[in-house]
Amino acid sequence: MPARFASPLLACPVPVSPARPAPQTLVEQTLADQTLVEQSLADQTLVEQSLAEHSPPATLPEIARRLEEHYLPTLPTPRRAAEPLNGLIQTVLSQQNTGVITARQFAALRAAYPVWEAALLGGPDGIEAVLRGAGGGLARTKAGYIWQILERLDTERGALSLRDLQDLDDAQARALLESLPGVGRKTASCVLLFDLARPAMPVDTHIWRVARRLELVPGVWSAVKVEKWFDAALPRTWAQRYAFHVATFRHGRDTCKAQRPRCGECVLSDLCPSAGVVLNGQKSAATDV
Repeated sequence: MPARFASPLLACPVPVSPARPAPQTLVEQTLADQTLVEQSLADQTLVEQSLAEHSPPATLPEIARRLEEHYLPTLPTPRRAAEPLNGLIQTVLSQQNTGVITARQFAALRAAYPVWEAALLGGPDGIEAVLRGAGGGLARTKAGYIWQILERLDTERGALSLRDLQDLDDAQARALLESLPGVGRKTASCVLLFDLARPAMPVDTHIWRVARRLELVPGVWSAVKVEKWFDAALPRTWAQRYAFHVATFRHGRDTCKAQRPRCGECVLSDLCPSAGVVLNGQKSAATDV
């Protein structure tokens, strides 16, 4: 994987929130900080509720072991980005983009705006023009997200940087990220996992599909709820969550496909309740021909 451990995820688009006025007094800043703490506590409560609602199956450790052995036998060294803001912007750019296009758009932004202050001055239109020149989709939407993130940091924090995330605990760092325009749970999880080496567990469409086919979680659960369940069910270490995330993503992309899953090649077929249904269906189709 690239040096940043570029996430295979597509960051989930979230409606851009209107910019909030900057805190003007110490009291207002203290209240803003308290809000982040309250958000982190509320999120932890939801995580615990997800686990209480649906306990992890006894097969989960074996599933993790097989997937990691097959798709990621060697872990990379964890890396903490000097400037997590770069990783956040890359994650925003990854929406409905390949890794190649994401890297090209980010390189184009850095060439046009060597410092993020220049991008803030360039405005959404300037950022959009750069993204369109580099190719890729959703240029206007992504430009709006990026500019509003920069504007929010400048207005409320006085600096276009997220370096202070390193000094926060996991819950506080997540709450700060999710307070930014266009940043949902999965986007925050990507930054935590890939840029801060924190034990987050982003869930994309591939991981969501694998979890439901294995019946780890109820089929009606949303991807966000599945992520909160994994957050409670998996060991809280960076290495185990990074390995499970990457290996499960690759399994969903390469084997447990949305259409025509390759159950005959699956390392989990004997543990998967869905494998028999798919394989029997394939045999019936072959018999009917």
